[in-house]
Amino acid sequence: MIKAIKGFLQKFSIIFKSKKQIRLGLYGPPNAGKSSIANKICTDWLGEEMSTISAIPHETREIKIKEKLTIKANGKELSFNLYDTPGIATRIDYEDFLKHKMKRTEAKKRAKEATKGVIDAIKWLDNMDCVLVVLDSTQNPYSQVNITIIGNLAARDIPVLIIANKMDLKKSNIKKVQAAFPQYPVVGVSALKGDNINKMYEEIFKIVK
Repeated sequence: MIKAIKGFLQKFSIIFKSKKQIRLGLYGPPNAGKSSIANKICTDWLGEEMSTISAIPHETREIKIKEKLTIKANGKELSFNLYDTPGIATRIDYEDFLKHKMKRTEAKKRAKEATKGVIDAIKWLDNMDCVLVVLDSTQNPYSQVNITIIGNLAARDIPVLIIANKMDLKKSNIKKVQAAFPQYPVVGVSALKGDNINKMYEEIFKIVK
């Protein structure tokens, strides 16, 4: 009887583990388009948006989670939990928010929340199974922030797909992003116009293990 119970528990444990939801994180610097990518994914497969978008940096200051998302590509299905994280920054100054006509008290509060959000986002890396790093392809990819993000991911040996967003803009340079991080696959997209999003879905399947 005891052996039978142990056998049942082992089988139950295996089944439970196999149904563990994959945790897919969206990381990147502020205003690169993480939330736009999150919204595009959720709109395509759930018919609803996930995050609020703003031209003001650090609109996302807390980790947002959308559970049990299922995407399809090439006849395959992939189910996962999506995590939209605050933009990673090496320095957050409340005075930067004053430029957006924000009151001083509100700016200080936002800076404090954004700083906490960055710390939480880095901590949550330990919980991620794979990560989409969203970069603005019109900006220099060799920034300290980008190198910090990639360094943290490499140290944890987390599968990575780099999303070079804003490919619809004239200053977009996908090849420069690829040259900066040749160790990872890079796919250029436009979250705003939906360009090359299907290719992004195909590449996501390749990094999930």
